[in-house]
Amino acid sequence: MAARGWYLVGAPWDCSGLGRGERLAPAALRAAGLSDLVPDDAGDAPIVIDDDRRDDATGVRALGQTGRAARVLADWLDAAAGRRPGGRPLVLGGDCSLLLGVLPWLRRDRNRVGLWFVDGHPDFLDGPSSPTGETADMDLALLTGSGPEQLTAPAGLAAPLVAPADVVLLGHRTRDLDPEAAAEVARLPDTIRRFDAPAVAGAPRRCGESAAALLADVDGGVWLHVDCDVLDPAALPAVSYPEPGGPNPGQLADLLEPLVASPRLIGVSIADFRPDLDPGGAHAATLVALLGGLLTESPDG
Repeated sequence: MAARGWYLVGAPWDCSGLGRGERLAPAALRAAGLSDLVPDDAGDAPIVIDDDRRDDATGVRALGQTGRAARVLADWLDAAAGRRPGGRPLVLGGDCSLLLGVLPWLRRDRNRVGLWFVDGHPDFLDGPSSPTGETADMDLALLTGSGPEQLTAPAGLAAPLVAPADVVLLGHRTRDLDPEAAAEVARLPDTIRRFDAPAVAGAPRRCGESAAALLADVDGGVWLHVDCDVLDPAALPAVSYPEPGGPNPGQLADLLEPLVASPRLIGVSIADFRPDLDPGGAHAATLVALLGGLLTESPDG
């Protein structure tokens, strides 16, 4: 069954600048059956990040290219949406810093947007505290206004791109953390509402329903972002930074169903799957099955 009202946008975004496997995911997911599920395909945004140097002033890797990639993706999304009035995009990463293009696109004609951020990590480091300088370590911090202005307030938009109070973080790990990971969690603003991995695994649907209710008043709509490393690596190890203690695919589906069913939903992004670590394609098939169950049950499906 095809998902009606949705269209694909590929974002082969690799913030490491090293040609890591995330950039291969849009093609791999299409080949695994996603093109049958969502036949309307706007193609891949021509994203180029091949600089692995860190900016001297900020510590951010590939800062200039990342800013350009964000503009390219925002423009691509704008053009795709213009040809599909009323449709909703399913953006295929690439890594999770693709949101640095998604949120500026949303803010072009919306004063206020929300974000359901489903991730095994809080992504709240900065250039100096990140061991790599990769924007995937800090994308939520950047989106909520902390970091270099060319990423936090691009193209004249006012920072933050999304207010911390309009973010719900779900699935991040909070148990058995090393000191660096614990310090990252401590950096989160109190105004970001959270449902950690133990809460999600224990009552996934209740967490999803609560997260939907928390952002029900965001009149500009809410974006749903899913980082594949939210899943327990026993279920999906094909990611760059696996973290134990996450939900299984069934629990993740239960979490996401109320969010996908929300009338506030604008679109969805899937990030950080590495098909180079999935040579048989089994994990790609798991993700496509998960998306199929969600999108064909949505209000437009």
